[in-house]
Amino acid sequence: MPDNPPTPVSELSFETALAELESIVQRLEQGKVDLEESISIYERGEALKAHCEKLLKEAEGRVDKIRLGADGKVAGTAPLDEETPF
Repeated sequence: MPDNPPTPVSELSFETALAELESIVQRLEQGKVDLEESISIYERGEALKAHCEKLLKEAEGRVDKIRLGADGKVAGTAPLDEETPF
């Protein structure tokens, strides 16, 4: 019975892609896969890594916090990790 083809990388959530990437790294580190499979899963791992990086960049662009001015009105946005004095 043939295995189901893997889900296209572009359809995976960040968490699913990262978990699969970690699994691939673990399998390669154990060295218990033949050469052809190693090449195949390495290529999938590269695609998963690129997909995760893309999703992280997109998330960074969306994660902003609202900065309020002294008058209590919105003064702009800042990266989420930037410290704002209160």
